[in-house]
Amino acid sequence: MNLKLKKNFFKNKTILVTGGTGSFGYAITKILLKNYDLKKIIIFSRDEFKQSEMKKFFENLFTRDVHKLRFFIGDIRDFDRLSYASREVDYIVHAAAMKQVDTSEYNPMECIKTNILGAENVVRVSIQNKIKNVIALSTDKAVNPINLYGATKLASDKIFISANNIVGGQDTFFSVVRYGNVIGSRGSVEPLFLELSKKNAKFFPITDINMTRFWLELEAGVNFTIDSFIRMKGGEIFIPKIPSVRIVDLAKSINSKMKHKVIGIRPGEKLHELLYNIDDSNLVIEFKDHYVIPPSIIFNKKKKYFTNSAKENGYKGVKNKEFSSNNNKWFLRVKDLKKMYHQN
Repeated sequence: MNLKLKKNFFKNKTILVTGGTGSFGYAITKILLKNYDLKKIIIFSRDEFKQSEMKKFFENLFTRDVHKLRFFIGDIRDFDRLSYASREVDYIVHAAAMKQVDTSEYNPMECIKTNILGAENVVRVSIQNKIKNVIALSTDKAVNPINLYGATKLASDKIFISANNIVGGQDTFFSVVRYGNVIGSRGSVEPLFLELSKKNAKFFPITDINMTRFWLELEAGVNFTIDSFIRMKGGEIFIPKIPSVRIVDLAKSINSKMKHKVIGIRPGEKLHELLYNIDDSNLVIEFKDHYVIPPSIIFNKKKKYFTNSAKENGYKGVKNKEFSSNNNKWFLRVKDLKKMYHQN
């Protein structure tokens, strides 16, 4: 995307990141401070220690622009605190969520409060404070979900998309960015494999030798989210065209000599993941580097989703198909993965 367009879009704007002390929060803060002349970046999260560590990190990294960084202790479950933090904010990235599948299964009501009721709070606050653009981060686990985490993220997606139908004439727009596993993020498998390799463990635990996952570098996910702010008209689910990996190939790329032990698929885990399913395919619009699922219910008939706000053109051509990690045309090979992990 045109860099000048991006710089002008974010110039002198304030952006709030919920769950901002996570991997995504670090990455987007770094990219925004380095490349864009924003007014402020507000990190909204509930862990004071993580905020303290993040503040130290960016004070050392961006001495000149660190004054643009603000930290708010708060929980997205707390409407009043979230409302206070988002005053005079232009854009919100909603990254806060309970993400661990097993933790969500064991603590279902906590997952619902954070991922669903928290999403509702973000929508209500955004309308109340007249936020311009809001993007919620989603996951491939929201497509045909089989675990509570995926089900709550599906509900969250629906909340954000439908929010566009209740804003009336107000210029507040909501969209969703959905992608798969982020390399190096908390809870992903490759940090575990890297640690086991470093410790010379006896084996890599492999859930299933046929298992595949979508794979995305963190910086690419952040840049796609930033681009989506410029592209959005409101109501879209943005899906990047990203590669897949076979979990056994990932293990081989990290340590080709280590044995594999099949431990079986865990409860709530899929063999393959989807970014859109066959039932959504009749809606999907394909662009050069991404897909868009426009809303199924559109009250504002003036919105034409075949051209986005960045003047990029898309077309329909994926009917009766699904975007699955096992039927993806783009797979990372062992040698590709070795380059990512700087292996010889």
